[in-house]
Amino acid sequence: MIRLKSAEEIEMMRRAGRVVAEALAAMRDAIVPNVTTTLDLDEVAAAVLAKRGAVPALLGYKPSFSRVPYKHHTCISVNNEVVHGVPSAKRVLKEGDIVSLDLDASVDGWCADAALTVPVGNVSTAAKNLLTVSREALFRGISQARVGNTVGDIGAAIQRHSERSRYNVVRDLVGHGIGRTPHEDPQVNNYGRPGKGDRLKAGMTICIEPMVNIGGHEVMHRKGDVWTIFTTDNTLSAHFEHTVAITEDGPDILTLPPSLEK
Repeated sequence: MIRLKSAEEIEMMRRAGRVVAEALAAMRDAIVPNVTTTLDLDEVAAAVLAKRGAVPALLGYKPSFSRVPYKHHTCISVNNEVVHGVPSAKRVLKEGDIVSLDLDASVDGWCADAALTVPVGNVSTAAKNLLTVSREALFRGISQARVGNTVGDIGAAIQRHSERSRYNVVRDLVGHGIGRTPHEDPQVNNYGRPGKGDRLKAGMTICIEPMVNIGGHEVMHRKGDVWTIFTTDNTLSAHFEHTVAITEDGPDILTLPPSLEK
C-alpha cells in the first residue's frame, strides 16, 4: 500500500533529511587517509544525530536473517562492498579507497534516508569515473520522478546512463518508499522499462538509490558476515541515494543540505 503525504508531512520529512545531509557531510569531512576508521565515522554521525535530536533508524534494527540487532548508526561500505558494511575500529580507510556512507534517521517520527560514496585521498581514474557516473545516474533517475511517470521510468534512466559507461546496476537491491517507517511501498528498481510499474502520484515519497558496479551486477554475502553485501567479482561498487518527494512541480529532494535547496 502506497501512502501519500501531505505538504506538511513532506516538510516534516525534510527536517529529517537536513539532519541526514548534515551527518553525511560531517562523516565525509572527517576522513583522514590511513588514520580514520569506519567506526570513527559512525561516531561522527552519532554525534550529529544526537545534537539535532534525531533517532537513528538503523540502531537496534533486527532483520529476520540476524539473531542480534544492528549495533551502529550507519552502514559504511568500502571498495567492493556494495552496501550494509558494518563500522569497525579495525577497518582503517586507506589512501585510494572509495567509501559509501549510508544513513537513515527520523525526526519526530518522520524518516529520511541518503547515501554517498566518496574518495579517500587520491583514487584511481577508474574509481573517479565510477563515482561520477553513479552520482549522475542518481540524478537521471530523480529527473524522472514526476507525476504521471512510473517507477520503471526512474529505473530505466538509471540503467541507461550506467550501462552507457559499461557499468552495471545491482539488480538484487532496490530503492523504496519511505515515511513513518524507513521502508514503505513502492519498490523502486534501478533498472527497468519506461512506463512500467507503479504510477507516480503527488505526495509519494521515495528513496532512489543506484548501486553501480564496475564489473557484473551480481552480489553476494560472505561466510560469517550476515550484513555486508559484496560484488561477486570483487570489483568496485558505488552507492548514491536521496529521499525524494513527488510533487506537482516536479521532484523535490528532501535530503539536500539547506545551502543547496531551491
